[in-house]
Amino acid sequence: MSQQELQFIGGARRAGSGEPLSITAPATGAVIATGHGASSADVAAAVAAAKAAFPEWAGKTPGERSDIMHAWTRVLHERAGELAAVESVNAGKPIRLAREFDVPGTIDNTAFFAGAARNLEGKAAAEYSGDHTSAIRREPLGVIGSISPWNYPLQMAAWKILPAVAAGNTIVLKPSELTPLTSLLFAEAATAAGVPAGVVNVLTGVGPVAGQALVEHPDIAMVSFTGSTVVGRQVAATAAGSVKRVHLELGGKAPFVVFDDADLEAAARGAVAGALINVGQDCTAATRAYVQRPLFDEFVWRVADLMDRVTLGPVEDPETDMGPLITLKHRDKVIGMVDRAREAGAKVIRGGRIPEHTDTGGAYYEPTLITGATQDSEIVQQEVFGPVLVVLPFDTDDEAMELANDTAYGLAASAWSTNVYRTQRASREIRAGCVWINDHIPIISEMPHGGYKASGFGKDMSTYAFDEYTNIKHVMSDITAAAHKSWHDVIFRAE
Repeated sequence: MSQQELQFIGGARRAGSGEPLSITAPATGAVIATGHGASSADVAAAVAAAKAAFPEWAGKTPGERSDIMHAWTRVLHERAGELAAVESVNAGKPIRLAREFDVPGTIDNTAFFAGAARNLEGKAAAEYSGDHTSAIRREPLGVIGSISPWNYPLQMAAWKILPAVAAGNTIVLKPSELTPLTSLLFAEAATAAGVPAGVVNVLTGVGPVAGQALVEHPDIAMVSFTGSTVVGRQVAATAAGSVKRVHLELGGKAPFVVFDDADLEAAARGAVAGALINVGQDCTAATRAYVQRPLFDEFVWRVADLMDRVTLGPVEDPETDMGPLITLKHRDKVIGMVDRAREAGAKVIRGGRIPEHTDTGGAYYEPTLITGATQDSEIVQQEVFGPVLVVLPFDTDDEAMELANDTAYGLAASAWSTNVYRTQRASREIRAGCVWINDHIPIISEMPHGGYKASGFGKDMSTYAFDEYTNIKHVMSDITAAAHKSWHDVIFRAE
């Protein structure tokens, strides 16, 4: 356990002035760091630092910002091992996932936005009216206030920070108070790479104090939030009071649609990987598998067999496939949802219990496979955020599309078939921000991530993210030098 300065303001670590915080390891329950959380005064200091840094950063050319961000990428490469080790312990991730997914994905995202900083697109300058030249400017908004979740601490910090600063904004990020350590390291890497002090600030604090003060602050131009739909609604309501721009990436309940001509082995493996990634603590995780009746029984038993082979264990062991849930409290929530499904008549085919051999104090839970639930049940309609896959049958393609769309959410989905017409129909008709075909989960820096419906609005990653973090300004210049314009005659006539 170590006492740490858990705030990063104006290019340096600082102690917070709020309530004491203890940061624990989900795999053991041990306290790994202590410090003080951010108070409203710390929020004010971080916003002031970001506001002071904005003119210089916004005034840099895209090429200058790009060069600094390329240097940032190199620093992250050098510190990849440390980032993976800290992410694994703080977030309860198997070290293999942290090394091979979280950290490489973050480095790639940084490299992408280093290049994208030089490519702020707009409509071509032209004489659209005939008498004027019109041009589009994309300008930074100012100070961004971002709130990131605990399930992917490093990657979510990057998704918030990178497009904002690439576009010329400065930022104050509040990561989850459960998992702030790699967000702080990410900010330190920025400073080491030459990002000016105050451009990137990180506040470790609880939502009702630090988060609320950040969203309410009058100098925050935009709020970007990733988390639950319930909290997202509160953030949007608060931001509306001062007419802030809002970007929300919220919950999900991804359908996994398997048609009767699908490659069964590929679909079963995809379902297990898609459902159990990050212990199911992923808003795009495969949670509702709809399987056409001819394949249903075989799919269920193949998934069950594959789940039996998943290794739970210490997060530092490279052989561990699945680590713990984030906290014991969150595990209790998952247990409650599975128990209520069982009581309502659903059948737990695999899992549904705490592993007997995990006596470390960590929040472990077995991979869980459920059948026999009804479409309107809690386990099908609500986000579990744990290693739980529910499988339901369908008969017709029309029914599959109806069931896939039958939740409040619309973040991600997948369709499995060897028939291109079926998969193309699914890609058109499923109401989600991403539809994978014969796969589930992969993301790439060049393509956007964001949802429909109660899953929020706006995009992370890709150049589409610049739509969230820039103002679009139309500049219209007269090219005639004439005092009298023809359109004046509509208003008045003066000979």
